[in-house]
Amino acid sequence: MAGHKCSVKETKREYLTGAELQRLIEKEITLPRLSEVRDCFVFCCYTGYAYKDATQLTPEHIGTGINGKNWIYTSRQKNDNVSNVPLLEPALEIIDKYKEHPICVSKNRLLPMKSNQKLNSYLKEIADICEIKKPLTTHIARHTFATTVLLANGVSMEATSKMLGHSSIKTTQIYGKIVESRVGAEMDQLSEKLFASKKAVIKKTDIKKAK
Repeated sequence: MAGHKCSVKETKREYLTGAELQRLIEKEITLPRLSEVRDCFVFCCYTGYAYKDATQLTPEHIGTGINGKNWIYTSRQKNDNVSNVPLLEPALEIIDKYKEHPICVSKNRLLPMKSNQKLNSYLKEIADICEIKKPLTTHIARHTFATTVLLANGVSMEATSKMLGHSSIKTTQIYGKIVESRVGAEMDQLSEKLFASKKAVIKKTDIKKAK
């Protein structure tokens, strides 16, 4: 209809909080199939790679970055955008843990990734074990990287956009809208900076009045 505007409803982007991510990492899981999937999921939480991209990663994708540390250099299968990511400690530990894994050796891969169907099925079991109510998927892992790992810890929107391989920073800004913890923390710091001395003065004044 002419003149009719369609309103686009913004998709809710689920992500793990810092506490949920830590609980997932620290949970003792003895079944190898579940332990491996948990590690692959955590790797995605600390690198932001989607399922297809994570399955294709090889040792050849690792190089030395401008800061002298290990990075993954690759481009996203979805849009062929460059997605270079500095490797944080948890991701490095997982790569090292599986470098001798039969699947990684035979297929020349960084991770022993399962099929998407098995991965999602096992992630449901892991969510139950860890008492996480959110549906664990590699999409949630990617959103966790953007929000809990990067933006909530002060990484800029521009740097986050680059690591996620987004075509436009507008796509990344969607994540920024949901990181209330970062906004709250920054406002607490601002309040402390602006009003800490004033509060002290007010308290002293109140004491004098009381006398």
